[in-house]
Amino acid sequence: MTKRTLKLSGLAIALCLAAGGAWAQAKGADLGQREYMANCASCHGANGKGQGPNVEFLKKSPPDLTVLAKNNGGILPAARLYESIDGSKDVAGHGTRDMPTWGFDYRVKAAEYYMDVPYNPEVYVRGKILSLIEYINRIQVK
Repeated sequence: MTKRTLKLSGLAIALCLAAGGAWAQAKGADLGQREYMANCASCHGANGKGQGPNVEFLKKSPPDLTVLAKNNGGILPAARLYESIDGSKDVAGHGTRDMPTWGFDYRVKAAEYYMDVPYNPEVYVRGKILSLIEYINRIQVK
């Protein structure tokens, strides 16, 4: 394949993903928000500001997720966020592993869901985490 063909293919895939995401949101299926509300809101709060109902039971206050980009020069630190959510790597500066490692939880859920069907657990986990990061990106303060 030529470079031009690869670029056009990449553009086509990106457009399809964007259209699919827009269609899903138009139909009310906000996967990132659903993941956030199911796994993050109890500590970080429904609005992401770190005031969830479980705060009083935590040793350390959860961070305000709405200012991650603001505190990083206007750019969401997506790679650090991914590693923190996945839990496969200890993130320097994140402190101890107080936050649950959702990557492990997603792998277990994938195994339960797909049971006897061949699947790639990493793709399943990556999709869940990326939809969650996309939602966190949408709740950033400007």
